[in-house]
Amino acid sequence: MSDRVNVLLVGGGGREHSLAWKLRQSARLGDLWVSNPENPGLVALGKPLPDVPVDSSKPFQLQRFCDRERIGLVVIGPEEPLAAGLADVLQAEGRVVFGASKDAARLEADKSWCRQVMHAASVPMAEGRSFTDPDAAKRFLESREIPYVVKAAGLCKGKGVVVPATMAEAIEAVDQIMVKRVFGDAGKTVVIEERIKGQEVSVLSLVDGRNIFVLEPCQDHKRLGDGDTGPNTGGMGVFSPGGGLDEEMLGRIEREVLVPTVDTLRRDGVEYQGVLYAGLMITPGGPKVLEFNCRFGDPECQALMVRLEADLVEVMLATGRKRLHEVEIGWKAGSSCCVVLASRGYPEKPETGKVIEGLEEAAAVEGVQVFHAGTRAEGGRIVTKGGRVLNVVGTGADLMEARGRAYRACEMIRFEGKTCRTDIGAVPVVVA
Repeated sequence: MSDRVNVLLVGGGGREHSLAWKLRQSARLGDLWVSNPENPGLVALGKPLPDVPVDSSKPFQLQRFCDRERIGLVVIGPEEPLAAGLADVLQAEGRVVFGASKDAARLEADKSWCRQVMHAASVPMAEGRSFTDPDAAKRFLESREIPYVVKAAGLCKGKGVVVPATMAEAIEAVDQIMVKRVFGDAGKTVVIEERIKGQEVSVLSLVDGRNIFVLEPCQDHKRLGDGDTGPNTGGMGVFSPGGGLDEEMLGRIEREVLVPTVDTLRRDGVEYQGVLYAGLMITPGGPKVLEFNCRFGDPECQALMVRLEADLVEVMLATGRKRLHEVEIGWKAGSSCCVVLASRGYPEKPETGKVIEGLEEAAAVEGVQVFHAGTRAEGGRIVTKGGRVLNVVGTGADLMEARGRAYRACEMIRFEGKTCRTDIGAVPVVVA
């Protein structure tokens, strides 16, 4: 287990920057190759992948690159390549792929199918139904009392969920998703679920096909504005540990949610390996699943990586080799708080090309790491490229210290139209 391992990291956002940052600390790391060198944070840590398509439907060049460079570990960050089957085509003798197979990734890529799996596994979830006909979906809504949640069944990068306040908004959500196709083919099917009350929490786990290791819980803030107002986004910030979950509740989540889901998939011939992310609502009656994701959350990953006390290369190799029980995984004491700095107009029409200043000063704040999510280098400067621009992560002895450091660093970063919430980690996310 002492040989150096060459690693290919697929993905180009803040999640992948935090993974590269943690991989760089591994005593096992050989060469680190990154698929998205246009991200200034990633290219500072790894070698740019040559002009090779990262496409599961045309895998030959990427397979040949992995063979030529003796890639021993492929880490796939985003959901899209997992759902497309990239993990399947890159598996080879002597090479571990950290990431769910195409069949396993259906848990995230097809919310309708996911509900069938949860039903078979007797996993607690919100009551609901799936529809492929928009008129049928509208009739269902009109026959019942609000509140309901309307979800595009396919992949929408965390933005395909609408929580309507009125019947008119619910009907409009069906039109937007199924008729106008604002999320493309992801909206061919919608899932309509009851809106359940409780405290929302993210519980991520590592799964090697047989063993499950539950990571520290996180609490995500998905809405754009303070006080959980405005549109749903891919996530405006997160803190860890979050949700106030004790060991008893975490054990219950493992027994009632994670284990039966993995076992049901295995009975159906699907072996789950990688990260299994359960988005949960903690209700008076116990945990209920809102969604499953098949990869590290973004920005949950950033908040977890800064506290992880383990060799990430070793952990990922063990996960892919069904030897998760052999590695030591611990956590730094205290808390972490990740604040997302977004562009004006996010999530609908984010502005781009704005010069970013103050990055070095922010990174110099004690206990702070700044991860690049949607940036690019241009003319010797760093400019905004996407909706979520930077992830500013503070750590501290407790949550108050961690969020204080994160916001101190956020104040030092400047770009036109900078948008961020001011209440990440201030109060728990309770959905009424």
